[in-house]
Amino acid sequence: MSEGKVALVTGAGSGIGKAVAKTLVAAGWNTVFTGRRLDKLEEAANEATAAGGGKAVAVACDVTKADQVDALFARIEQEFGRLDLLFNNAGMGAKGATIDEIPVEVWNDVVNVNVTGSFLCARGAFRMMRHQKPQGGRIINNGSISAYAPRPGTVPYTATKHAITGLTKTLALDGRPFDIACGQIDIGNALTDLAAPMATGVPQADGSMRAEAVMDVKHVADAVLHMASLPFEANVLFMNVMATKMPFVGRG
Repeated sequence: MSEGKVALVTGAGSGIGKAVAKTLVAAGWNTVFTGRRLDKLEEAANEATAAGGGKAVAVACDVTKADQVDALFARIEQEFGRLDLLFNNAGMGAKGATIDEIPVEVWNDVVNVNVTGSFLCARGAFRMMRHQKPQGGRIINNGSISAYAPRPGTVPYTATKHAITGLTKTLALDGRPFDIACGQIDIGNALTDLAAPMATGVPQADGSMRAEAVMDVKHVADAVLHMASLPFEANVLFMNVMATKMPFVGRG
């Protein structure tokens, strides 16, 4: 159990974020559910509260807006006095297309959420963890298998997930003097509403469309909980959690 510890999960209104936030609450973490839609956040937080464990709090925030992110961390400090974990999960993709068919506006939207949003939240968490007493905490970034191997037509998403890897490595280095650990979870084919097309057919490297194996999102939540529960002396820098039979390892 992690009674008294405080976590922040971004993109917690649905999918992976919701699953992770609810799992943290069940394990005794006081958890702030954040995202853009307060109704979805409150629904998820209420579900977590009904199951028992830590405290679940819903706070609306657009992670691309620096003033809203600052207000979010001020709320956490006011309500809990510290932050022990950030799961930097909020992200978005874009419709598959080759680079010449991608509007600049789409590129900017994906970069703003996936990179700027992750930067702003990591910045707020790092600042809080550095100055709180006792000092320290943990940041877990949601990367992607796309940080290693892209799918066809995913320039904005894949480029931003490579950026997350750079963010993770630098935070892991810069956090050492302040007892701030940073790791990254790279997920392959967790079954959420967003990933539902995986089970019916998605583009492959050879130009075909094929269904792919998927896994229960619970396995992702359990993996994040494991990373979060480690003492500071240990850190999972990178973890790849994927559906066993998905076409990731091999030639295509």
